[in-house]
Amino acid sequence: MERLGRRHGPRGPWVLRGVDLVLPAAALVRITGVNGTGKSTLLRLLAGVDAPTEGRVTGRPSRTAYVPERFPAALPFTAADYLVHLGRIQGLGRAAARTRAGEWLERFGASGHAGTPLAALSKGTAQKVAVAQALLADPALLVLDEAWTGLDSGARAELDTAVRERLAAGATVVFVDHDPRRLAGEADEAYAVEAGRVRPTGQDPADPGPARAPGVLVRITASGGGPLPARLPGDPVSSTASGPDGAGTRVLTVDAAHSDALLGALLAADWHIHHLDTEGVRV
Repeated sequence: MERLGRRHGPRGPWVLRGVDLVLPAAALVRITGVNGTGKSTLLRLLAGVDAPTEGRVTGRPSRTAYVPERFPAALPFTAADYLVHLGRIQGLGRAAARTRAGEWLERFGASGHAGTPLAALSKGTAQKVAVAQALLADPALLVLDEAWTGLDSGARAELDTAVRERLAAGATVVFVDHDPRRLAGEADEAYAVEAGRVRPTGQDPADPGPARAPGVLVRITASGGGPLPARLPGDPVSSTASGPDGAGTRVLTVDAAHSDALLGALLAADWHIHHLDTEGVRV
């Protein structure tokens, strides 16, 4: 990426600007940042899904694969036919695409849904298909945007293994995940997206997020049908929301570096997120 920038519309605000980034081969790269800072935009630019408003991306491998944060499941295919179709687009022959589709569905525990229309799949099974399509053709650049979200524990472990396999084969893997324990200590490089810029974090990639100045806090307003989960990431300060609608609603205040992990823990416990505020501004 050379002086890369992305904005929405000719007069819209810049989501990213002045990004210079070189990714080495056979490297695992972690991207961190508070929600809404442009992490997904960065990954879409890396993968070639979006075009930059300014600057350029060079050297992208011909076999680049991407798993989006949200999988467009309402497509007129069965799970297997969709994978074969994507395999053909990625350069595989029909027989090879069908064989690999079956292998990846089996690895992720979704082979029983090969003939199910995409629109009829559960969210978790649809996510398995989304991940499988990215691994079909042995990509040299694999870009994962919250790809583990929605997967069961077995499929998450299988995706961890698949990432390590791609790295061993010389590929580069770039990922965002709300769980700081994901591939902890394995990243070769880590970058933080902040205020439209991308910078090296200058810290151990196993840490739960980019180093930040003290006092940068995120407030998460949430509600759930049961007690708060124990041992929440970042040890947030918890209080009861004020106002007539505050019954059962909690406000959790945590250092911004732990906000993604805290959100993940709350969602995993079936809590509902109402909104987030940082330094008094909703994000």
